[in-house]
Amino acid sequence: MKRGSFIGALIVLLAGAALAQDYPSRPITMMVGFPPGGPTDTLARIVADGMKTVLGQPIVIEDLTGAGGTIATNNVVHANPDGYTIGIGNWTSHVGAPALYALQYDVLKDLQPIAYLSGAPLFILGKNDLPPRNVAELISWVKTKSTPSVFGTVGAGSAAHMCGVFFQQKTGAKFQYVPYRGAAPAMQDLMAGQIDLSCLDASSSLPNVQAGRFRAYAVMNEKRWDKAPDVPTMIESGSPDLTITFWHGLWAPKGTPRPIVDRLSAAARTALADPDVRKRLDVLGQVVATPEQATPEGLAAFQKAEIDKWWPIIKAADIKTE
Repeated sequence: MKRGSFIGALIVLLAGAALAQDYPSRPITMMVGFPPGGPTDTLARIVADGMKTVLGQPIVIEDLTGAGGTIATNNVVHANPDGYTIGIGNWTSHVGAPALYALQYDVLKDLQPIAYLSGAPLFILGKNDLPPRNVAELISWVKTKSTPSVFGTVGAGSAAHMCGVFFQQKTGAKFQYVPYRGAAPAMQDLMAGQIDLSCLDASSSLPNVQAGRFRAYAVMNEKRWDKAPDVPTMIESGSPDLTITFWHGLWAPKGTPRPIVDRLSAAARTALADPDVRKRLDVLGQVVATPEQATPEGLAAFQKAEIDKWWPIIKAADIKTE
């Protein structure tokens, strides 16, 4: 490295370290791209409560919904890279939707990963009066039905949507997709019998399954979920690659000084290790990240692997955005 370049890099590093010493000195905003009361908003509030204790400043949740969470993510991308605006995202906002929407940013290059937080499986759900009683009967029913089954999603490119597309590709099912702005309204219509099927976050839909408001046919996991041990996996039905995890992470704008990123990441890991936070996430059915996963490098590697797996599937499906 040339002397001038070295001195410039050193100045940037020292400036970042100086900023981090006083950081944070005011409240932090956490952008959420999904509706209040949904799984991402709920998880954001739990994690923010844990992080504010470490950081000594409140974390204000700001919900900005639409376009699979990419509107909120766009706000994070274009925020000042000073650590006072961060975003919580998930599989939909940081894997699925970026493969479909014409975005003004690169989801890998224009964001700084902070920490992988947690993941939860998805359920294949059906309204109560559907004729099939198990997965095998469901596959047969959706394949032979004269008209497509109505399948609720949380927008184009969402985990719910891609779960349905993947199910379709592997089983020969016929679906008519109906998009919703969040998981909560999709569940409401499933309970009301307005749609036949959906594929939603198991943690948020489990209470309604347990209450008998709709039926869980399968969990999209490699093994049965300990919160619902009676719900079989798709692997048990003979579809070994029908798995998908609905995961969450934290990001900052690209260019955020590394000492500030490290402070935020450490606060996230401390929050995830807190017994009260872990208990609240466990109630939601979340599998909490390990300390190695909950680092900037851990999230970056995980997100890249998910994109490498799912983008070819999404592109091949030729999905049109609403």
